[in-house]
Amino acid sequence: MIDSRLIEKYNVACPRYTSYPTVPYWTEAPAENSWFQLLEKKIEGTEKAKMSLYIHLPFCESLCTYCGCNTRITVNHAVELPYIDALLKEWEMYKPYLEKVEIEELHLGGGTPTFFSATNLTKLLNGILSTIKKSKSFSFSFEAHPANTTFGHLYQLKELGFDRLSLGIQDFNLTVQKAINRVQTFEEVKSVVDQARSLGFKSINFDIIYGLPFQTLEAVEDTIEKVKKLMPERIAFYSYAHVPWKHKAQRRYSEEDLPDNDYKRSLYELGREKLEEAGYLVIGMDHFALPEDDLAKSYLSKKMHRNFMGYTPNRSDVLIGLGVSSISDIGLAMMQNSKVVESYKEQIIEGKLPVENGHVLNDADLIVREHVLELMCHLETDIPDNFPINQTDIKSHLQEMINDGLVHLEDNKLLVNEKGAPFVRNAALGIDERYWSASPKKNTFSKSV
Repeated sequence: MIDSRLIEKYNVACPRYTSYPTVPYWTEAPAENSWFQLLEKKIEGTEKAKMSLYIHLPFCESLCTYCGCNTRITVNHAVELPYIDALLKEWEMYKPYLEKVEIEELHLGGGTPTFFSATNLTKLLNGILSTIKKSKSFSFSFEAHPANTTFGHLYQLKELGFDRLSLGIQDFNLTVQKAINRVQTFEEVKSVVDQARSLGFKSINFDIIYGLPFQTLEAVEDTIEKVKKLMPERIAFYSYAHVPWKHKAQRRYSEEDLPDNDYKRSLYELGREKLEEAGYLVIGMDHFALPEDDLAKSYLSKKMHRNFMGYTPNRSDVLIGLGVSSISDIGLAMMQNSKVVESYKEQIIEGKLPVENGHVLNDADLIVREHVLELMCHLETDIPDNFPINQTDIKSHLQEMINDGLVHLEDNKLLVNEKGAPFVRNAALGIDERYWSASPKKNTFSKSV
């Protein structure tokens, strides 16, 4: 168990580092022509360019109060086809620049991708996959709500090459489920898992959250015991991010309904213990995988990568995001689409990229990014002599963590040890040049533990 004094000390607001620089420190979005020029430059600089494609499908029939994603709540399924048409028009803007690119990863996120009918998802995906080559090692995945995922969804997506499924479990306890407005039974989840496996899906992921309102040790233990009956290949067991100033639905319960810092951490420690007993490997800061899964293999071989989609076994040359609020990362620059469905569609109809925000990386960003990624993925990195923050300042930033025996910094090697692993975000903060050279935007981030 972690010393409660360490939790109190380091449970501060800091980034999750799915990108570098993190979004609050982005400076200016590139103009559309500059964006495509940088995309061409990045692709030309690779021998055989590989692409990850993320498609955001924002619609949900009901609001999950814990959720921090960009969503649109509606029961009107007439929104499906107009949105698909917009996605395909956005894809048309990218197609001329992707002739020599192969798709390696494709992920449907949301929202609730299975809000869309199987027929409409097929129309969308055929419109994209018929125009680009797949790499030999391609992996396609989608997020699904167990309560509305049909056999038709699973069958059609498997036919299109999808082999990974991610289910949002959160917690099987009914009191917790009612508080977060996400009620689903174990039987519903089991049915979807059994159907997916019968169709040949090779990897299933469960999302579980600790720190939810009214969550108890007994609830977490029961949830993990139920999860072990199904043994998904991967599990994301992550901290609830309470940011009611950004997501108003989280105000439907109070902070008094949430576990305090010590109890929240004990929820994770119990879950981790039970998952390790079941044979799962601890990966990164909040993931678990069975040893035979691709994510575990990439972690053990130190090839794992982290991007806007989380931890992934592969590092593609470019990540393209389609749809409202999606983020693209082409290595030299990053860009986020409009966060409002109507604005996104209007710009697409006008033939414009729906840009809301972005950042062109400078030389310092390019250097720092590699080491932040190494730290977040593998808990260690070798700081080069040309690093934008000098060794004296890095040591100063991390001195408290060094004194507390959480990190080691010697001969340019920065190592987060087992005791410090829960605080890896804090360690990454120590080498975040943007954070230290600008005004820290602390109230924009969730707490680290």
